[in-house]
Amino acid sequence: MSTRADGRRADQLRPITFEPNIAPHASGSVLVSFGSTKVICAATVEPKVPLWMKQQGVRGGWLTAEYSMLPYSTLDRKQRDISKGKADGRTIEIQRVIGRALRAIINLDKLGDNTLWIDCDVLQADGGTRTASITGAYLAARLAVQKLIDEKRISENPLTDSVAAVSVGLLGDRELLDLAYVEDRDAQVDFNVVMTGRGQFVEVQGSGEESTFSYEQLQSLIALGQKGLKELSSLQTAFLTRQLLARG
Repeated sequence: MSTRADGRRADQLRPITFEPNIAPHASGSVLVSFGSTKVICAATVEPKVPLWMKQQGVRGGWLTAEYSMLPYSTLDRKQRDISKGKADGRTIEIQRVIGRALRAIINLDKLGDNTLWIDCDVLQADGGTRTASITGAYLAARLAVQKLIDEKRISENPLTDSVAAVSVGLLGDRELLDLAYVEDRDAQVDFNVVMTGRGQFVEVQGSGEESTFSYEQLQSLIALGQKGLKELSSLQTAFLTRQLLARG
């Protein structure tokens, strides 16, 4: 099988790394790298819940996410949302996806009267910023939850599973895993697949870019995504094992 521009096989992830405690003032934080894509994922615990929950008598805590691309994350400077007066549609979409992915694996009743804020800030963008954000956001959330447990602010882990995300796509006649920007830019079809550690799907986003795809190609792309997500889940587990053991 011929290699890609960066030397990978079609079914190979980019080099994945997780650097803990990148934001010391957060309750949990990780710098996640999918190749040249780098995202700071931080989880901060706020000891209160949104007003709407109190007004509607909703029990438990809440989890919400925000996402941004820093001005220097791309080749051409990206204007900050605040300078435009509002977030653009892509930003809103991605932060909603991150929030949905994390809320799918948390028992909010066990979070107590706390809000878990997830902030994902892209330092460098080379494709897959949303998938890297989701993958790193889970790790930041798990570290933040452990801090709550250690401080006896909650009695047990409210996270019911892990979650990760990866992209897949069709470029020419090739099915590719974990697309870098040059591949994502030219792909005829691209998908983002979000899955739990136990193999349950949270979300599958996909479309043809002025192209179509068959049912067989759909199945094959999802299977390729599953392969990558199992590898990501193993990397997450290994990272958390080291971090939690280090806490004693």
